[in-house]
Amino acid sequence: MVSFFGVDYYPEHWPEARWEEDARLMQEMGITAVRLGEFSWVKFEPREGEYHFEWLDRALDVLYRHGIRAILGTPTAAPPAWLIEAHPEYLPVDSHGYRVSFGGRHHDCQSNAGYRAHVRSLVTAMAEHYASHPAVFAWQIDNELGNSHDDLCFCESCTNAFHVWLQKRYGTIDKLNEAWGTYFWSQTYDSFEQVCPPRKNVTSHSPSLYLAWQRFCSDLIMDFFDEQASILRRICPNHLITHNFMDFCEKQNYFDLAKRVDVVGEDRYPTGQFLPGDYPWHNTPAAFDAIRGYKDQNFWMIELESGPTGWETVGETPRPGQLTLWTAASIAHGADSVMWFRWRPCLAGTEQYWHGILPHNGVPGKRYAELKEAIAQLKPVLEDIADVPQHSDVALVLDYDQWWAWRKQPHHPKLDYLKELTDWYAALFQANIPVDFVPPDRDLSKYKLVLAPMQLMVDAEAAAQMKRYVAQGGSFMTTFRCGAKNSENVCHGEGALPHDLTDLFGCELEDFTCLNQNTPLTLQWQNGDRTPGAIWEDELTPTTGTVLASASLDGEPFRPVIVENAYGKGHAWYVGTVLESNDRATLVRQMTQTVGIAPIGDSPYDVELHVRPGRAADYLFVLNATSQSQTYDISPDWRPLDANPAPQVPRFGVRIYKKER
Repeated sequence: MVSFFGVDYYPEHWPEARWEEDARLMQEMGITAVRLGEFSWVKFEPREGEYHFEWLDRALDVLYRHGIRAILGTPTAAPPAWLIEAHPEYLPVDSHGYRVSFGGRHHDCQSNAGYRAHVRSLVTAMAEHYASHPAVFAWQIDNELGNSHDDLCFCESCTNAFHVWLQKRYGTIDKLNEAWGTYFWSQTYDSFEQVCPPRKNVTSHSPSLYLAWQRFCSDLIMDFFDEQASILRRICPNHLITHNFMDFCEKQNYFDLAKRVDVVGEDRYPTGQFLPGDYPWHNTPAAFDAIRGYKDQNFWMIELESGPTGWETVGETPRPGQLTLWTAASIAHGADSVMWFRWRPCLAGTEQYWHGILPHNGVPGKRYAELKEAIAQLKPVLEDIADVPQHSDVALVLDYDQWWAWRKQPHHPKLDYLKELTDWYAALFQANIPVDFVPPDRDLSKYKLVLAPMQLMVDAEAAAQMKRYVAQGGSFMTTFRCGAKNSENVCHGEGALPHDLTDLFGCELEDFTCLNQNTPLTLQWQNGDRTPGAIWEDELTPTTGTVLASASLDGEPFRPVIVENAYGKGHAWYVGTVLESNDRATLVRQMTQTVGIAPIGDSPYDVELHVRPGRAADYLFVLNATSQSQTYDISPDWRPLDANPAPQVPRFGVRIYKKER
C-alpha cells in the first residue's frame, strides 16, 4: 500500500457485535487501513506462553471484508500485570533509585535479559501467526519509544549494560579518563565498573558522563528495536516495518531509528495535546519536516489528532476546518498516508478523554463528516504525489549530541536548543521557504544554505566538513558558542574560538556574556536600526568578515556580534546572540537573497504556501492556520483545483493549486 487513509482502532475495547458497524462506517468514510494491537499484550498472552489470537483474527476478518488492511503493533510498551508480578525486576528505576510501579505504559527495563526473552517469545508467536494473513501488510514495533523514559532506567541491568557500552566505545578505562578529564573532583576511575550512571547526586554530574549516558540510552533503544525487527524481517519478509516517532523526542537519536524502519511514522497533535499556554502553529509543519528528514523520504502519519485530547485535563476541541487543515499540512510536507487517532474514545482508563473521530456513543457527527469530505478532496492529489520525493534548498541541522549537551548545561535558564532551532525554522516558514531537517553527517552539497544553530561541540572532522561545504560554494550559518567544546563535551584549550573555524566565519571570539540578570542588550544594524538582543552575547573580533550588527550591553560601546564572511566560493554567517523574531526574519531574508533562494509566494503570517511534486503535476498547498479569511500572492502559473480564481482562503482553510509537469 503506497498511500492510504486510516485510523487507529481498538476492537478489544468494544463488543464484538459492534465491529461490523465500525468497519462499515470506516469503508463509507474512505478508510482503507487500521493500526491495532499495540497495547494488547494481555489479550494476546493472558498467561505465560498461552497465546490467543482468535479475537484479533475475527476483527481482521471483519475489516478485510470491508476493504481495510492492518498495521499490527507489537505490544511491548505495556507488559501485563502477571508478568510484572512474577518479575518485579522488569520495572525500571528512576535517577533517585526508586523502582516505579506497575501501571501506565512503558513500565519496562529494556536492557533486562529476562524481559527481552519474554518479548522475543511474544513477537515470534505474533509474527508466525500473521505472516501470511492477507489483511496484514505492516508492523509497528512497540509504541513511541522513549516516551515516559526520560528519567529511566538506572537499574543494575542498565548500569551493567552501560559499562559494556563504555568499554566498547573507549577500549580502556585510561582512554575514558583522558577523554572525560576525570582528574576534576578526584573522579578518576580504575575500572568501567566504577562508572555510575548519572543518578541523583549531591551536586551535578560531569557533562561528559551525562553525554555518554544519553548516547547509551539512545543506543539501548536501538538495540531493543533491532531485536524485534530481526524477528519480523525473518518471519514476515514481505511486511513493512514502521514506528510512530514523536516529532522531536530527545530520548533517542531519531536519525538512527529511521535507518531501521522501512517507513517513518509520526504522531502529531497540533493543539499541543493538553498543554497550557501558547503553542505556535509553525511547530506542526516543523515536526512534519523533521519526520521527513529523519530518513530523507516521505512518511506515514500514524496518529493525527481527530478530536480534543486529554488525560487529567482536556484540550480544546478542533475548530471546523482544522482537521482538514492538519491533514492537508501533513500531506504537503511529505505524508504519503494519514491515520487519525482514534476511531472512538474508550470509556475507561487514562485516555477516556482522548477523543476520536466518533464520540463516546459511537454515533458519527461533525468530525466524521469533515474527515470524510477531506478524504474525498485529498485522495486524488495523494495518489499522484505518493512516493515522489521532495527536496528543499535550505537545510536545518538537527544534532542530537548538541541537544543533549545543551540540555545538561543550558548556559541560561531560558536557553533551549529545540526552541532556538524551531525559531530559525519559523523565520523560513513564514517566508514560504521550504526546509529539510538533516543530521550533522549528511551530505550537504545539494543545499544552497545550511543553518546549524548552537554548534557547541565541534571536532576537527566536523570543522573540516563545514569548511569543505562552504569552500565548494555552499552557505552556512551558525550561532553563539560554536566550537567551544569537543565531541566528548570537554572545552577546547588551545586556539581562538570558534575552534578550527575562525577562518570560515572571519572572526574570533573576544569574550561572551550570559544575560541572566536581564541586563539590556541593544543591537545596532548596518542600516542604523536598533533592536534588542537577548539571553547571550558573543563579543566578536572580525578578521576577514563584515560586521552586520554590533551590540551594546547596558550602554557600553558597541562591539561586533553578527559577522558575514566570504570563504572560497561560498558564504558563512556567525550570529552571536538570540534574535527577536523580526530580526531573525530579516537576516533569513538577507541570507536567502544572497544565495539566490526565492520564496514560493507571499502570504500573511501563519498562511503557508508549500509545494509538493507529483508524477503528473506539482501541487501548491495554501494552508491558513488563522481564524480569519486571508489573501495571498502566487504565480499565475498555478491553476486552482476548485476553479475559484480569487487568491483567498477561508479561516482554517485549505486550497490546492496544480501545475502540469
